[in-house]
Parts: sequence; structure tokens; C-alpha cells
Amino acid sequence: MKACRLLPVVSLVVLWSGAAFAQDAVKVDPAHYKVLFENESVRILRIAYPAGGKSVMHQHPDAMVVPLADSKVKFDMPGGKSEELDMARGSAMYTPAGTHLPSNTGKGAVDAVLVEFKSAAPGTATLPASREGMTAKILAESPRAIALQTTAAPTFQEPAGTTHEYDQVVIALDAVKMSLALDGKPAKTDWKRGDVQFIGRGTPHAAKNTSGKPVDFVIIAIK
Repeated sequence: MKACRLLPVVSLVVLWSGAAFAQDAVKVDPAHYKVLFENESVRILRIAYPAGGKSVMHQHPDAMVVPLADSKVKFDMPGGKSEELDMARGSAMYTPAGTHLPSNTGKGAVDAVLVEFKSAAPGTATLPASREGMTAKILAESPRAIALQTTAAPTFQEPAGTTHEYDQVVIALDAVKMSLALDGKPAKTDWKRGDVQFIGRGTPHAAKNTSGKPVDFVIIAIK
């Protein structure tokens, strides 16, 4: 298994040092952080900064970030240190709980999905190394989850009633055709870049590649 990729500017030590004045990103900076989905397990945020955009000091719990575009971000920390990071489209990084102030120092927009984990401790589910009709490459690992770069073959499908013992966050990197129906509800068939779907552990679902060609997603599989 691949070693955890840590985002150094958001360590637990930084969280403790900045907890007195840092706040929830959505509350203090709603211009750059929007909630896409939230339940008892996760909160999923869309992060968007224009070129030159800057946030305020805030904090996040343990999370995984998936950039939807190549970007460059500077992270200022409460102690006065800072670090600049290049973020590649379609990559993923584990970000331990911490406090920071991000700024977009690149020429293009920052566009990313952040999956925050809400459970008090990691789960114990066995996470998948592969799946029939789908290839997977590990992008990042954490004590709570793994981020997978997945490619669904044109023949990929999961029949109605399929369940898994782990939670999944499915993230589209581009506009694609993929049918995903959760627990008998109407299927989502058209995906735009940055669209997400949460599939809870034990939730019956059906999935099928309807594009006629290989389809790429990033999947965060949560223990």
C-alpha cells in the first residue's frame, strides 16, 4: 500500500495552536467554501478561489482533498510560517485536522472537492483494492479512508441491490455518462465536473457505465 500523503501545513499541532481563533471555513468564508452534502459521516465541500483569492484563518477536521484543476496554493499558519503547494488536477491528498489561511497564488482558479470526516475515530471496514469491471489506483491514504483513481470499463455495472461495507464518495472529474441509483431512487445519469454522490455502507444501489467508453472518477472509500 502506498504511504500516506500529508499536507504539511495542516498538522494537528497547528490545529491546537490556532484553535483559539480559527473557525469553521463555511461560516467564516462562505464565498470560497460551499457545502455539497452532509450527513453523520461526512461533510463534502466545494472549494473555489479565483486567481488572487484569499481566505481567513479557519480549521478543518481530518479530510481528503481532490483538486479539479491544476492550481497553486499558499497556506499561512497561525505561528507565522507558510508553505506553497502545487495541486494537480485529479490527484488527492490526505489533510490531517488543522488550521490555516489559504491563498490562491497561481494564475488560474482553485477548484477542489474536500471530504471532511466526522466520526470520532476511524472505522474498521476493509477497503477495496479492485472491483470487477473497474480498475483502481491509490492516490492517497489516511487512517480513515483511501482515495482511488478509478476507470470504469464500458461494460461496468453493479446490479440493483449491490451493497458495500464501506462508505463511498464518488467525484466526477469531467462531464460523463454513468447511471447510479441509490436505494431504488431515480438514477443520476449525467455528471458534471465536481458532481459528487455519497453511497453509504450497506445502502442498496445499482450502477452502470452508459457512455460506451471508459469513464474516470475519483472515489473516496471510507472505513
